[in-house]
Amino acid sequence: MPWDDVAAVELLSEPGDEPPTGEAAAEPGPQDAVLRYEYRGAQVVEARGDYDMHSLGPLTDALNAAAATHPKVILDASGVTFADSSFLNLMILAHRTGKLRVAAPSTQVRRLCAITGVEDVLEIRETLSDAAAT
Repeated sequence: MPWDDVAAVELLSEPGDEPPTGEAAAEPGPQDAVLRYEYRGAQVVEARGDYDMHSLGPLTDALNAAAATHPKVILDASGVTFADSSFLNLMILAHRTGKLRVAAPSTQVRRLCAITGVEDVLEIRETLSDAAAT
């Protein structure tokens, strides 16, 4: 799927609010979406769907915008259903800013991190709350 077919939605909430539920993302489609919102003083970028070199554009833009405006960026990777080396490279580049934490990675993202050895490099947390607290 071309990157311009992937919906990018920006949601901003008050600091300390609970993360938005899936209702807000229902309009662009439940499978492929990038959501961005504030949570406990951090900027959260929530990725859902498949990510490869053709569909990474909206996620890259969201992570760059979040890193430019917030000292802490959390990538909620719980909804990622497929990720390849392009996605891995994006996480590593975002990590190099010193701002990225990866929250609740899906099985696919965990496997990708484990087989490449970056699980020891990236700041991976089990939950969104854990990532926001560190």
